[in-house]
Order: sequence, then C-alpha cells, then structure tokens
Amino acid sequence: MKKTTLIIVAAVSIVGGTMATPTTADARCYGCAVGAGVAAGIIGGAIIGSAIANSQPGYYGPGPYYAPPPGDAIAYCMQRFRSYDPNSGTYLGYDGLRHPCP
Repeated sequence: MKKTTLIIVAAVSIVGGTMATPTTADARCYGCAVGAGVAAGIIGGAIIGSAIANSQPGYYGPGPYYAPPPGDAIAYCMQRFRSYDPNSGTYLGYDGLRHPCP
C-alpha cells in the first residue's frame, strides 16, 4: 500500500513537472511556467512528506500509572506530603492551593 502510494505520487509529480515546461509557443516567455513548476513541486513534496510521516511508528504509549500502594491511603498521603490534612483529605501544593490526595 505504501509503495503503491509513493509510486503514484512520484508519477504525478513527474507528469506535473513535464506539463509545466514551456512549449515552443511559450519559448519567448522565459519563466512563464515557473509558478506551475514550483506549485507542482510543493504539492508533490507535501504528499510525499505526509506519506513518509504516516509510515513512521507512533510516538510513545501511555506512561506508567502511579497509584498509591495498596493499604491505608491516609498513611500514604501523610508520608508523602508534609502538609497533608487528614480531616479534609488534601495537601498544600507549591501553587498555594489545596489538592486532594487519593
């Protein structure tokens, strides 16, 4: 599938490039078809670039999940956060706000 797509894109780029070359009628007009050639090159490059980018493996999977150890959650929060308040179940964060602890 990927090879077929790349072959089709390459063929379209080549055909677009040959269509952008001036004919004998346009021989006196130097640079008249430059815009079409540049446009074909940009479009072909974008298509080939996206095909290559989509063929790469994905980034990373989800990170590890940090959960409190099984057992007493209050003891865990008391040990982890010095500002933990067991009555409200929150601790004081560096941002000055209180955050819930599991």
